[in-house]
Amino acid sequence: MMKEEIPPRRVVLRRALAVGCSLWVPIALSGCDSKNGANSTSSAPATSAKSAAPAATTKVPQANVQYQTQPKGGQKCGQCLHFIADSNTCKLVEGQISPEGWCSLWAKKV
Repeated sequence: MMKEEIPPRRVVLRRALAVGCSLWVPIALSGCDSKNGANSTSSAPATSAKSAAPAATTKVPQANVQYQTQPKGGQKCGQCLHFIADSNTCKLVEGQISPEGWCSLWAKKV
């Protein structure tokens, strides 16, 4: 029987931080466009919509978060904060996600 290696907490937290930063940095910087100064005539909603589009498509590959199709302990994707049940997808991880799966970004629904 193979013993599953559990990553240290520090590694999991660094990965979670990397995912969080990759999702929020483009949104935070959307107002920092040097071409659109104070005298710009373009509307703000159009600028933020363009900048927000890449952030919505930035997801982590399944291999990077140790995704597996089986639950780990009592943790499974169907009970995760990031799981989208309507489409069997995740807010943070690429591709189709099994409700019975698990990854290192698992967070309990509140």
